[in-house]
Amino acid sequence: MLGMFCVRACSGLLGLRTATPLRFLHSFSGITVAQIDEEVAKLLELKAQLGNDGKHQFVLKTAKGTRDYNPKQMAIREKVFNTIINCFKRHGAETIDTPVFELKETLTGKYGEDSKLIYDLKDQGGELLSLRYDLTVPFARYLAMNKITNIKRYHIAKVYRRDNPAMTRGRYREFYQCDFDIAGQYDAMIPDAECLKIVHEILSELNLGEFCIKVNDRRILDGMFAVCGVPDDKFRTICSTVDKLDKVSWEDVKKEMVNEKGLSEEVADQIGEYVSMQGGMDLAERLLQDQKMSQSKQACAGLQDIRLLFSYLHLFQVTDKVVFDLSLARGLDYYTGIIYEAVLTQAGVATVSTEAQNGPPEEESVSVGSVAGGGRYDGLVGMFDPKGRKVPCVGVSIGIERIFSIMEQKAEASAEKVRTTEVQVMVASAQKNLLEERLKLVTELWNAGIKAEVMYKKNPKLLSQLQHCEESGIPLVAILGEQELKDGVVKLRVVATREEVDVSRADLIGEIRKRTSEA
Repeated sequence: MLGMFCVRACSGLLGLRTATPLRFLHSFSGITVAQIDEEVAKLLELKAQLGNDGKHQFVLKTAKGTRDYNPKQMAIREKVFNTIINCFKRHGAETIDTPVFELKETLTGKYGEDSKLIYDLKDQGGELLSLRYDLTVPFARYLAMNKITNIKRYHIAKVYRRDNPAMTRGRYREFYQCDFDIAGQYDAMIPDAECLKIVHEILSELNLGEFCIKVNDRRILDGMFAVCGVPDDKFRTICSTVDKLDKVSWEDVKKEMVNEKGLSEEVADQIGEYVSMQGGMDLAERLLQDQKMSQSKQACAGLQDIRLLFSYLHLFQVTDKVVFDLSLARGLDYYTGIIYEAVLTQAGVATVSTEAQNGPPEEESVSVGSVAGGGRYDGLVGMFDPKGRKVPCVGVSIGIERIFSIMEQKAEASAEKVRTTEVQVMVASAQKNLLEERLKLVTELWNAGIKAEVMYKKNPKLLSQLQHCEESGIPLVAILGEQELKDGVVKLRVVATREEVDVSRADLIGEIRKRTSEA
């Protein structure tokens, strides 16, 4: 009987079907609990041994919402980063870095309804920690902690959100943000206008397609909510609902306002009239005369700043892409004034999700949505300062992952070959037993700052070396042979045209620099 029990218990422990209930086993005649425990221990040991036999199967994959990048993808990404960093530096920014995780209390209460997306870490010795959700709150903490009252900084680093990823649209759980912020007490709207100019420069230089930069002001939104009859304690939650207008229809937004947030239909309809308005300086002028909006001091202050902003944007020559849009809300709690968001209106390459690849393209294939966003947050630093001292700040975050998704698709769609290295010249040999000479020459080139490569074989075939250059996009080959060594020259071959010229050893470095700078 014990043997039958062992078989059945073994089946259960190894994941097979078993129908032996525990109470039946305990009452089984002639078997003690000690014997059962002993046999179970043996079976557990057997199971552990089976598990360590290498038969345990698991799927090799990246975690949900993350991805690897191959050399080609990294080359494209590096190009995008360089464009963005050059723009930030052109506008006089310096860079900082902050830890990838913060004290949980640093991040708590700064993101409104998005706070549920913060990754909390397991307690590791008395500190409750969370992975950073963005780069703005750590920046504000950095300013308060170091008592900095003015800085123009950029910061490029990874952030983490426990979101439902839509990876075909460049939406991940781990992703880079590229932030530019101006902190300090300055005259109204001048730093804000420069942030919009930076977005315009970056998106134009990356040549992603048509784009539009929407602007609004939190004070205008709050004033609008007040004159429409929204209770004060519902401003933030209604703001988060309005923020969904770029993803869902007004009907769905209204339904959420009424059914979930408790607004009356009349109040929701009044909000609907305003959030459908778009324009420029003319719309700001019109709303300043609006019977309802003019009753709100908050809204009027915001509208006057929008009017001033457009006058500076005109001087910066970017008004062709900027629109004043009352539906723009941006759900983060820390914004206090101007807010903005850049949206690609035609990305040039359709973004089709995996589910839609066998059917018609989804509506979202026309646009990847927001590729940059930001605004003014004058109160955030004061939340961290012991004395509540405020440092006015305005900034923008470039959505690098979505931009990269488009650049990657464009590269796939075009026949253009993406180089993954920057090697200028390959040091090759035409005959055997020239490894030492190749290593001497490549050392000379490296010491002179030339990006050079050599094949890791004693006697490689010349054809193999030339093929490697063609596949890798290396433009030049420096060929050594016995005759070249006697004559004190190197045969320099242009890979694209197959033109060959003898260059003296003394002039080789200059000739390589000249030819690769021309390319």
